Amino acid sequence: MSEPPPESGQAWLRRARSDLALGRIAIMSADVLPEDACFHAQQCTEKSLKALLVQRAIAFPRTHVLELLLDLLRGAGVDVPAQVDEAFTLTQYAVQTRYPGAWEPVGSEEAEAALAIAAQVLAWVETQIE
Repeated sequence: MSEPPPESGQAWLRRARSDLALGRIAIMSADVLPEDACFHAQQCTEKSLKALLVQRAIAFPRTHVLELLLDLLRGAGVDVPAQVDEAFTLTQYAVQTRYPGAWEPVGSEEAEAALAIAAQVLAWVETQIE
């Protein structure tokens, strides 16, 4: 199977699927922090939304802020379902939790919930791109 062009929505989706897979593997390992699984959930969601933006030829800035990406989609007339809209909460895992610091610890249930949201967003985007 050939690689999709790097500027295509399919290329972004391939990366999103990889992040979701990494997050699911991470959550099963006692050696991986739950917040690292959450990082992959955020990345899956970000890349999924960017895939749809690319596919619809909607320009977007370099950002990890999921609410901004969702706003760009809505602004272009995309009907974003409620379960996808809640993905903005994953933005917190893009940077802050990747480093030691003074933030609330992340538990395995929170990581599982983050991965579930990411999976919903990915599935929805896939239906939009088909």
